[in-house]
Amino acid sequence: MNTFQHAFHQQWGTLKDRHVRALAWVLTSPNLLEDSSGVWLDQLDHLRLPQFGHLFEWLHALDEHPSILHEALKLHKFLRLGHYAENLLAYFYSHTGLLYSHGLQVHSPEGETLGEFDYLLFDEFGLQHVELATKFYLFCPTESTKMKPSIFQYLGPQLNDNLGAKMQKIMQKQLTLPQHEAARKLVAQKIVSSKAVVKGWLFYRSTQVMQAAITGIAKDHCMGFWWTLEEFEQLAVHYAMPLDRLQWLAPAQTELDEVLDKSMMMEYLQRHFHGDNAPVMVAVMRKNGDCMQEFCRGFVVPNDWPYRAQRVEQGRGAMAFAV
Repeated sequence: MNTFQHAFHQQWGTLKDRHVRALAWVLTSPNLLEDSSGVWLDQLDHLRLPQFGHLFEWLHALDEHPSILHEALKLHKFLRLGHYAENLLAYFYSHTGLLYSHGLQVHSPEGETLGEFDYLLFDEFGLQHVELATKFYLFCPTESTKMKPSIFQYLGPQLNDNLGAKMQKIMQKQLTLPQHEAARKLVAQKIVSSKAVVKGWLFYRSTQVMQAAITGIAKDHCMGFWWTLEEFEQLAVHYAMPLDRLQWLAPAQTELDEVLDKSMMMEYLQRHFHGDNAPVMVAVMRKNGDCMQEFCRGFVVPNDWPYRAQRVEQGRGAMAFAV
């Protein structure tokens, strides 16, 4: 089966450190959205990388001595996934000498925070402003919109946002930050471009067949599945493991004794949903040599999640993407 996981393991399977593997994913995974699609009004970009041979050597050298990366990531148990991904990319930009600033906040004269530059990078003609978004959404169209799927039907696991609304915020607010007078006063050099790089995974029903391409979504994006707890129990899964949030980026790779068999995985999920309705990211694992590698992944959601998702969709109503 030719999946992104299979290709990633072939390319980066010899990397042992989980944070170096996450960095490899940030750098080399496909973008979530189609950069060239007219719906994005030329506001998306892709990462500029060195030749693959140089990148391969650098990441493997880092894998031998990863402590310097660990220190740069400022790891702690409350670190948000978005900040983790941003710190990974900042480490790369710092290594390449492109980084002018990371996480630079812009304030109004009254002290109000207007926004933050994820990255300002040195450019031949000034500075490039780059925003990084790393997102995970579950595709859940309503019955009335299945024939007209849109990016607004990709819902966050907690049902508190969607991909369409997120992209509107990025394009209308975050990418317009350089236009503020306060930003121009703060950054002495000219900002010559302002674009977003969008990474992540999108999740679909295991029985779902996409009847039409969704405008703006990259055809080769990282994808997985989503199942209710009852549906997951019916799957022929031999080994799996729950992924904590900082493990959501790269396909999982771990020791043989760190995975759970199907019955143990079900016990874990039942305990979790007994007191928490947050969906759980699960990696389905299989043996490869002396380690276990992710074969596919998906969110396991409470049995009532599809009903709640439909209510959210119906409440939102039909929306057209407009910038």
